[in-house]
Amino acid sequence: MTAEQDRLVTENIGLVHACARRYMGRGIDYDDLYQSGCEGLVKAAAGYDSSRSVRFSTYAVPAILGEIRRLFRDGGSMRVSRSLRDLGLKIRRAEEEFRAAEGRDPTVSELAALLDVTPESIAEALDASRPVISLTAEYDGEECEGDIPSGQFDEALIDIVALRESIAALSEADREIIRLRYFAGKTQVSVAKILGMTQVQVSRRERRIIQCMREQMMK
Repeated sequence: MTAEQDRLVTENIGLVHACARRYMGRGIDYDDLYQSGCEGLVKAAAGYDSSRSVRFSTYAVPAILGEIRRLFRDGGSMRVSRSLRDLGLKIRRAEEEFRAAEGRDPTVSELAALLDVTPESIAEALDASRPVISLTAEYDGEECEGDIPSGQFDEALIDIVALRESIAALSEADREIIRLRYFAGKTQVSVAKILGMTQVQVSRRERRIIQCMREQMMK
């Protein structure tokens, strides 16, 4: 990588974490999601043209998500051990026998007692046997349950990233006004009292800040 590409990757590694967190709990380990996302970030850095009026973050997010989705399409990189597969089969048999006898599903602790293993082993085997949810599959032209509309998802994440960047670019005083008004839910009157300003001053400054943020996000 060039020095500029290395800088882009280093300064934007947080984008990978933001994207990877959106896919947690879908059958693939976070480390694998993160690694695939990093590959997307490196590709984005290599293909980015700074002369175009597009922010790197806006350019990079789709590339990062694309690599993460590829991981799901390829079936992930999870490797389930023989012992876990065997335990999974025993769990299914034990669940069927328990339902037939008790008329309900067994708890993890009850399964552990029946199979003479730890509850942690039961949980691990159950987690390993969960099918990976497809993020792109369609059935009869309709999205399957759990599917994420990629276009809307990408746009929403890009908007979140752009908003965070625009807030980070503000001065500390302006960030405090935005924090109090939009994250702490304070009224302009309350903010004025906290910061030793008048309500009119807060109103005018808030309008200026919002305008600056809009311009920043549109770049």
